[in-house]
Amino acid sequence: MSQLIKLPSLKKISFLTVLAVYFLIAVGGIVRSTGSGMGCPDWPKCFGKWVPPTEASQLPPDYKEHYASLRADKNERFANYLDTFGFVEHAKLIRTDESILIEDDFNVAKTWTEYVNRLIGALIGVFILLTFLSSIKSIKSRPRLTYLSFFAVLLVGFQGWIGSIVVSTNLLEWMITIHMLLAIAIVLLLIYIYQKSKDDTEKALTETTFLGKARFFAIACIVLTTVQVVLGTQVREMVDQVSNLLGEANRNLWVDSLGFNFEIHRSFSILILIVHFFMFKYLFEITRKTKVLNSTFILLGIVVLLEVSSGVIMAYFSIPPAMQPIHLLFGTVAIGMQFFILLELNKLYQPVNFKNSLINS
Repeated sequence: MSQLIKLPSLKKISFLTVLAVYFLIAVGGIVRSTGSGMGCPDWPKCFGKWVPPTEASQLPPDYKEHYASLRADKNERFANYLDTFGFVEHAKLIRTDESILIEDDFNVAKTWTEYVNRLIGALIGVFILLTFLSSIKSIKSRPRLTYLSFFAVLLVGFQGWIGSIVVSTNLLEWMITIHMLLAIAIVLLLIYIYQKSKDDTEKALTETTFLGKARFFAIACIVLTTVQVVLGTQVREMVDQVSNLLGEANRNLWVDSLGFNFEIHRSFSILILIVHFFMFKYLFEITRKTKVLNSTFILLGIVVLLEVSSGVIMAYFSIPPAMQPIHLLFGTVAIGMQFFILLELNKLYQPVNFKNSLINS
């Protein structure tokens, strides 16, 4: 089948899919910053249609009650799942939080912003499927890549379902966090497939001192940056609360009203910069012997600086709406590049006395 449709190479399609997922993350950030997440009260359709309405007159008078009722039924089923898996308190909150069922007024701009986001999400599903189909032709030589590509298809389907729960629970904070973490997991999986599909001939380095330290700090960067992104989603929820309380006219007061979580998020960036400094230090020593990581770690340095800069702009210039999706995108791009660097380091880190070492993952 893959030969009949002349699919691109696994390396090319997986790389394009990574770019497409990052584009979707950027669009999702725009949806969040414009408050368009509930532009469509149902899922996968929008106001019960595959092409959403353009004006409120196209909706029935009781559309708020209708879609609130549908979401209440869906939330009850989801709460039952949570009960089954032992998350009783979370299930109780979903059942008792009346704000979850508050329906927004129809807004054509928000509706179509969310609808475009969903269309792009569907396109990502096509890219993921093409990645899997392209991997089939190498199933005998590299079966792991085929299995992981198929798992990516399943993961995207699960992500779509989680997205529907995000909508039905009216953008519940911890559901948004899960949604974001799944997006990062999908990106990392695709980066792994891309990196393993490359036909590189780079030889392992016999000097492993700098490699070992660089690998350690690369892992630390991945963990810390992921934690920072999660903290950022919590701060974003606080921004929503503060904006509703103070209003757009008092935007200059938002940052001072965000509280302790924002202070942690801002201070945490200092630790991340320090860890990146040490990783860059050892990567520089490695690139003196091999150029395989030269452009990658330089580009990561640029991304990290842009991420910090966008955070500074948000903190000192009253959280400009246009900067919020950019800040989120740079954070997730940084995680992906850190992971790619770690995979490249693992490939170089092959002790000469252990031919079949498990270190070479």
